[in-house]
Amino acid sequence: MAFFFLKDPCGIICLLITYSSIIYADYVVLAEIVVPQHGDSKTCSISGCLHVVVFNALLFLLFYSHVKAMLTDPGYVPFPEIAVDFSETRRGSRKKNLNDDDWTVCRQCELFRPPRSHHCRVCRRCVRKMDHHCPWINNCVGERNQKYFILFLFYTGLSCLHALILIATSWNDTIPEQNESQNTYHRMRLIALTVICLLFSLFVISVLYDQFYSICYDVTAIEMGTKREKKSTKMKKQLLIETFGTGSYLKWFFPCSSTHLAQEYRIDYNV
Repeated sequence: MAFFFLKDPCGIICLLITYSSIIYADYVVLAEIVVPQHGDSKTCSISGCLHVVVFNALLFLLFYSHVKAMLTDPGYVPFPEIAVDFSETRRGSRKKNLNDDDWTVCRQCELFRPPRSHHCRVCRRCVRKMDHHCPWINNCVGERNQKYFILFLFYTGLSCLHALILIATSWNDTIPEQNESQNTYHRMRLIALTVICLLFSLFVISVLYDQFYSICYDVTAIEMGTKREKKSTKMKKQLLIETFGTGSYLKWFFPCSSTHLAQEYRIDYNV
């Protein structure tokens, strides 16, 4: 599978914010909560180790899902190997109403594109079953990387929930070795992490709802925005399999490559 990295300033800034938040959350949970509060006795040490392992496992899955969503081809329509004159085709396409199952010609890319493909102005490419362009993954969300995008949201939500639980259970505790001023800074770091987790949680809940609505009703955000939404005849289970892949359902929860059932298109420009 080919990998792509989009040099978009907004996407790079969101990338830095995401990874900075991951590093900060890991530091606060380990240095400000787990080590000071769970390192005094053997029982607490076991509990602390368990929190460290679980939290860092969630962060690793979050990070890996984000990398896969960011670097995976979302479903770019390939460029033709030879130059093609689409002037007559474009003039003809304006004279008739196109259906959702019709192939169209992209005026920017100068290529034939399959049904439900759309042109992204940021990526400057046509993407099959494009949902939207997301600066947080610095990539489009399309038929090839939607699974990784959803897993990124899912593990972000779990990481935030775990961090908030740890903050809530240790909020009234102070670090004996530190003075009042140091404990104040300790509380400030917990407050900062709480704000980060709450903001990311609101983002995750909102976008996850949109993503599962998009999957279950077989409609993308672009199609909803252009009022081209139509009722799907596919079962919801089939739609989920098309997104998350075939095989064991356990694979749906891991950002590993899977066999998609999305329709493949071959374009012959020599015909």
